[in-house]
Amino acid sequence: MGIDFIIAIIILAPAFGAIAAGFFAKKVQPIGVNCITIGLVGLSFILSVVLALGVYLNNAVYTATYFNWALFPSLGMKVSFTVDRLSAFMMVIVTFVSALVHIYSVGYMRGEAGYARFFAYISGFTFAMLCLVMGNNFLLLFFGWEGVGLFSYLLIGYYFDKDSANEASLRAFIINRVGDLGFLLGIAAVIYYCNSIDYSTVFTTIANLDNNQVISFLGMKFSPITLMCVLLFVGAMGKSAQFPLHTWLEGSMEGPTPISALIHAATMVTAGVFMVARLSPMFVHSTTALSFVMIIGAITCLFMGLIAIVQMDIKRVIAYCTLSQLGYMMVAQGASGFSIGMFHLMTHAMFKALLFLAAGSVIVALHHEQDMRKMGGLRKYMPITYICMIIGGWALAAIPPFAGFFSKDLIIETAEITTLPGHEFAYYLVLACAFVTPFYTFRMIFMTFHGQPRMDAHTKAHIKESPWSILIPLILLAIPSIFMGMLFFELALTPNTANSDGFFGNTIAQYMQPQLGNMTVISVLAEEAITKTPWDYIMHSLHTAPFWLAVLALILAYIFYVLMPNIPKTLANVRSGMGILHYVLVKKYFIDELYDLVFVKGTRLLSKFLWVVVDIFMIDKIAVQGSANLIYFTGKKLTKVQRGYLFDYALVLLIGVLALITWLIFWVN
Repeated sequence: MGIDFIIAIIILAPAFGAIAAGFFAKKVQPIGVNCITIGLVGLSFILSVVLALGVYLNNAVYTATYFNWALFPSLGMKVSFTVDRLSAFMMVIVTFVSALVHIYSVGYMRGEAGYARFFAYISGFTFAMLCLVMGNNFLLLFFGWEGVGLFSYLLIGYYFDKDSANEASLRAFIINRVGDLGFLLGIAAVIYYCNSIDYSTVFTTIANLDNNQVISFLGMKFSPITLMCVLLFVGAMGKSAQFPLHTWLEGSMEGPTPISALIHAATMVTAGVFMVARLSPMFVHSTTALSFVMIIGAITCLFMGLIAIVQMDIKRVIAYCTLSQLGYMMVAQGASGFSIGMFHLMTHAMFKALLFLAAGSVIVALHHEQDMRKMGGLRKYMPITYICMIIGGWALAAIPPFAGFFSKDLIIETAEITTLPGHEFAYYLVLACAFVTPFYTFRMIFMTFHGQPRMDAHTKAHIKESPWSILIPLILLAIPSIFMGMLFFELALTPNTANSDGFFGNTIAQYMQPQLGNMTVISVLAEEAITKTPWDYIMHSLHTAPFWLAVLALILAYIFYVLMPNIPKTLANVRSGMGILHYVLVKKYFIDELYDLVFVKGTRLLSKFLWVVVDIFMIDKIAVQGSANLIYFTGKKLTKVQRGYLFDYALVLLIGVLALITWLIFWVN
């Protein structure tokens, strides 16, 4: 079996599954839909692992070119895929999480009217994501980019008979189009300056490009590389839901819970993070672009985490948690710690998928109730779900030795060490988030699983643990949520040196910072004694602020939501004390209202002006009806001249002759 054939199977297997489930569901029946889609995605996962082992153990790079998409030889518009260390890393994560979501969906979606349609969508989503991460040029990057956007629109609007789902899917689609406009302009700039869309050619050209030019764009001054990187990152801001293009992600909770895990954990929202890492050979040539990425990520990290504190919907808590964690990843990328950002992407994919699927287990048990105020005391009814949620919560809260601890603390140190402009601002924001994240995480867990049950008697009488089709994916995700940080910690800190090419090899560029003695932040972290082993790092964390902030947050969450018996009264007192801040957080900083005022109402007002003033008044009344009325009025008045009297005609003739004589006398001579 050749490499070309294996790569084609990895990419096309989910696509075939989507076609089978979408067009032949009645013939194969639900059991056939399950076997085909799960089997084909599972096949992609197994083959991805095989290729990843070849890439990492043999230091190999596999490339497969199939055909020319368009006859532009200078641009290299080929359907060509490359499996290197970075793409193999993403392939394994995407196919693993997708396979578990497929299995989980068998139990969660049982009895739904659009059962086969759902499996067709998630298989198609996996196909698009694989195209995005495996393509070796901007053509396939854009194809996969738009593909995941399309399937996310279909999945968020899965319950198309609900107005809220339709509105959320349209919001996601439109906001992503805003980001994609910047992304498309960025690709156009790459083509203009590099005359190619092939990654390797573009990276070589970028290294030799004259970056001293000054370009005016939207009233601002940019160098060519900065312009390209900033425009491309605008696309990442939309796809990875970075501030201020983040508002669509909360609405994605309108879709079924399995797609929340798929979109939020390892696929669509991480596409922007992956894109920055893949294009790191471009970004390292622009400190302005790197600082921009870092600052936007830091703002997203803290301010979205704060919103999670006041959410009452269990899925929306995790959604805003995703926004915050994506901010962490972007801070690492902007601080030039690209491998650290990808390390957190990996650990986050495991514990975030675990949290979403555990939340889905709770929602199924409570007959699709999502309000945490109507939960409580579920740990004795759902012990396996509870343990899995606790593991995911500890990993998210960065409590050692769980996976999230290693990657998140490294990001905080990266923001502190880097010398890029704005790193102090980013550092203090992500440090503050080290308190915020554990607080909202354990607030969610305590409100859901601890205390007295707050559901109605009928719901309480029918609570039971979820079926094994739901629990098995939870257990399989809980294992890496515990151990993955320890296993990959040292590899993530292996710098590119003469003796080692690092975990991602030369697929990720290294930014040498003069203020660090021409070392990278990864090299600085790797040279510190505390980073020799995972255990050393755990012991070191006992003397750092992030660890004690996390412990303090956990204690406060326990006091507020477990020890105090009168939770509603306590929360009311806290809210009254917080006052305006709580109101601002509930209103999500009024960004939705601002967008509604400027874009929605503004568009309606402009449309009404164009309709009433331009269309009805200027075109219909003046241009169309006005011209007709003018001709009618003129003709009607001129008919009065034609009275049939000879002296009328003689008078007109006389006036004409006199006018002609006057013109000849005064103007001609």
